[in-house]
Amino acid sequence: MIRVAVADDHHLVREGIRAVFAQAPDIEVVGEATNGREALTLARAHEPDVMVMDLTMPEMSGIEATEQIRTLGLPTQVVILSMHADPALIREALHVGALGYVLKGSVADELLLAVRAAKRGASYLTPAASATMLGDDTAGGADPGDGPHLTAREREVLELIGEGLTNRAIGSRLGISIKTVERHRTNLMAKLDVHSIVELIRVGIKLGIIQLDD
Repeated sequence: MIRVAVADDHHLVREGIRAVFAQAPDIEVVGEATNGREALTLARAHEPDVMVMDLTMPEMSGIEATEQIRTLGLPTQVVILSMHADPALIREALHVGALGYVLKGSVADELLLAVRAAKRGASYLTPAASATMLGDDTAGGADPGDGPHLTAREREVLELIGEGLTNRAIGSRLGISIKTVERHRTNLMAKLDVHSIVELIRVGIKLGIIQLDD
């Protein structure tokens, strides 16, 4: 059973999301939040598997709440559900650690796909959001959406692994526990389909996350 929480400041939207999940035998709604601060409190208290989060909410935005969830090393994965298809917002959501981005008005099946993907640690962009991203050529440099999707924290951990830091040193640098570092390392190896640190570093170099000194 996938334990899901819903964060949106509109009651009718939350009711609609609940109705979608009520039709899915593998999903259980375990809590609701009306703003980003409540969403963060809910994630800390109940650690749902997935949080479906609106972007624009009072007190704390969905972007800020997602970033805090990742910074705290909580196991909850985030799927953004938003009316905004702006490529910059999509990139920012992915950068702070959201695994999914679904546009409000998309078919219900897309939200279910995104939640199930997030539970597996995989990313999902609704086709409309993907089309928006593909049509946006304004961003320079490496794109967080290029290749396997890594969260901002996973990219940081991979970069520090490339610098030769130990789990303890990485945890100290990022202000997270050794256990959280180990979980990020495990997730990285699974997402990048590698089985050793040497392979992990090689892929990190290929993705441009690990930079070789001249």
